[in-house]
Order: sequence, then structure tokens, then C-alpha cells
Amino acid sequence: MGAPSFAGLETIWHGSELFELPGWSVDLSPAELEELERGAVGLRSDVRMDDAGATIPLSRLTPTLDHVRAHLELGGGVMRMRGMPVTQWGDDMTTRAFWLLASRLGTPLSQSPAGERLFHVRDRGYAPEDPRFRGPASRKRLSFHTDRCDVIAFACLRQAAHGGDNFIVSSVALYEELRTRNCAVLATLRKPFPYLRHTVDTANERRFCRLPVFSDYDGHFAGHFLRVLIDRADRDPAAPDLTEAQRHALDVLESLAEDPRFNVRLRLEPGDLQLLNNWTTFHRRDAFADAADPFEGRHLLRIWLSVPNSRPIDPCFGDHFGATAAGAVRGGMRPAHGRC
Repeated sequence: MGAPSFAGLETIWHGSELFELPGWSVDLSPAELEELERGAVGLRSDVRMDDAGATIPLSRLTPTLDHVRAHLELGGGVMRMRGMPVTQWGDDMTTRAFWLLASRLGTPLSQSPAGERLFHVRDRGYAPEDPRFRGPASRKRLSFHTDRCDVIAFACLRQAAHGGDNFIVSSVALYEELRTRNCAVLATLRKPFPYLRHTVDTANERRFCRLPVFSDYDGHFAGHFLRVLIDRADRDPAAPDLTEAQRHALDVLESLAEDPRFNVRLRLEPGDLQLLNNWTTFHRRDAFADAADPFEGRHLLRIWLSVPNSRPIDPCFGDHFGATAAGAVRGGMRPAHGRC
């Protein structure tokens, strides 16, 4: 039996077609920003583990947040929100406002064994052999991938002097292209690949897990991809070696994702928010160079979210995400002191 088609079941876009989708980008109104600022004032400066924002009223923002949540799951899987006045508010107020907004969209998840639920994406100067090194803490080019959450949310405080642009591709469009033109590669990508435990995921007891790149469950599509962990598993004697068919399939997938017919470039400006459905999109970042002033370097904020309107995913993801039912709180890294 061949792979199912998701044409007509999912919103599929190719390249700049994203910009033609109604409602993919919203500008926050003065009234919404006033409400958000008022709510952010009530939060602690250190918002990494602060859940107090759940009681702060955001009635003016509620319709916009409902639209964003629905579009991420039922629309193109990409949302841009614009208008946060970073220069006026400053980094601290903007950070609190971003936390408040994102935490109303879903449940923020731990992104490290320290339990960080708000991650600062900026070059920290770690050497590649440093155990603290990870892609978003460097200035290097990142390849197309997904993260361990339902929705990934970014907020831009400052952009790089050069580079640092984001690229996004519809994983559903990649799937459909392979289904019609290269069913052998798609069949390989629908079978499990070994993923080595991330170097910073120290509270994870599993050395590796096995996950497909493309899967479907109860009629719902899911794309999940992080080649760096697949390649690390291939080099690790504890995990299975990749077959030539698997390596070829991964190469074909990455080549297709890099094709400008499929991906789109977005450059976030200060005050922009970008939200992605990790089950229907892959994303990557260009290498970048910062300004000479260390306080003017590229600085984005990142929050991993589990959202209440998420799709069900195959039970095989239980080893990596925990729960797999629709709307369940799932994903993130387990903090070293206990579950997130």
C-alpha cells in the first residue's frame, strides 16, 4: 500500500506562496500592545520559571491569539507577529511581554537540563568540543530541522550585522513532492531512523531512540527531522548504522528543502515574532556576523510550546516526546532535577 496523500487535508505552500496565505502575518494593534505592556509589568524580571502570567487578563489579545493558534495547526503552520517596540520597552520588558504572549498560546517546555523555558539564541563563543555547545548558541549555519515541541516561538531583540536570516519550508510540500516523484525515498523516510541523545540532554536515560522523518496517525501528518542527531547516531557504536538507502534518502530530502521553489527566506527585525508548527514545517538559519560591540550582537528569544490544539502523533514518538495524544502536554527536555 502506498503512502497516503495529504493534499487537501493540510495547507500546502511552496516558497513565496506562504506570503499569499490569508492571515499568516498580523500586526499587533496599539490597544493590544498597551494590554501586553500592562500585563508584562506584573511579571518578575526573571520569567524562566514564572507561571504567574496565567492570571493576568489579556481580553484584547485573546482573538488574535486564538487566530494564531488555529492558523499554526490548520493553516500554513507559520505565523509572524509584528509591532513590539523593543527600543521603547527595552530588552527586559520585551522579554516579559514575549513570555506572557507565548505562555497564553501553549505550555512552555524545558529546553535544557537546567529547566530553561526561555532560551537566549545568540553566539556564546563556545568551542565545538565544549559540552555546552549547541547550534543556537553559535553563529554557524544551521541545517533544516525541527525541535522537540509542537510550536517553536521566536522573538527578535536584535538582528545580526550580516546574515542570520531564517529559511522555512513546508514539510507537507516536501512529502507530497516525494510521494509523486520519488516514492522509494519517501518509503525510506517513513521508516525509523536512529537519533542519538543530544549532548546537552543529560537527564535523558536513553542513549538513542528511533523515529521516522515522516509519519501519519489517525489521518494527521507529522514531519520530524534533525539530521545532526541522526549522523551522530550513525557514528556511535551503541546505535545502528545507517544504510546507504537511508543516507541517500536524507540527502535527497535536504536537497529538496534547500530548493528555492520550496523554501522561503524571512529576516526577523527587532520586535518581530515568528511561530512555527514543528509538525508541518522545517526551519534553518544562515551563518551570521555580529557587530563589533558585544552588546549589539544578534539576540533572539526562543520558547518551545506544547499547544492545546495539537494533532495526535504516532505512539513511536512516546520515547522522545512523552505523551502523543492530541492536545497533550508533550516534548521538551527533562530537567536534571525531575520532569518538566
